[in-house]
Amino acid sequence: MTDLTLRLVADADKSRFIADIQAAFQKGYEDVFGPYDKPVLPVKDIEESFAAKGAQAFFAVLDGEIVGGALVVINELTQHNHLDLLYVGIGCEGRGVGTALWQALEAKFPATRVWETFTPYFEKRNIHFYVNKLGFKVVEFFNKNHRHPEWTDDVGGMPPEVGCDFLRFEKVMKS
Repeated sequence: MTDLTLRLVADADKSRFIADIQAAFQKGYEDVFGPYDKPVLPVKDIEESFAAKGAQAFFAVLDGEIVGGALVVINELTQHNHLDLLYVGIGCEGRGVGTALWQALEAKFPATRVWETFTPYFEKRNIHFYVNKLGFKVVEFFNKNHRHPEWTDDVGGMPPEVGCDFLRFEKVMKS
């Protein structure tokens, strides 16, 4: 899937990015837990990622079609960069889109020393993707007994019994 390209999300496209990523995250949650009546990824959380210093959002485009996207936060000084959000569009799963999207991001930011990201503990598909496909290592497990120091009890829109269990991953590119 070498034809996948990254397209910067323009202000006019931000609502599309938000709707697409919310739908993908909702599907991931509901595939595991069943129907849920509120968004598991609130707009407020996405907006916070967009507002972060160094944030850049991209659509993944294949054959002229948006098939996913990602929002990264780039620290030009330390090159310890963060993958805040990554999604594969509904109906595009299982086609290598996520891997191609990640490879395009790595190519776009070759000076990166370390990539960091988080995923909910219940998302076995994501854990497989980050560890087995992309080479990330699990470096920390946040849960009710080991809370992230900057997170409140209101982590996303998931129920508290699910929403506090997250894994932190790192991928060292250069030392």
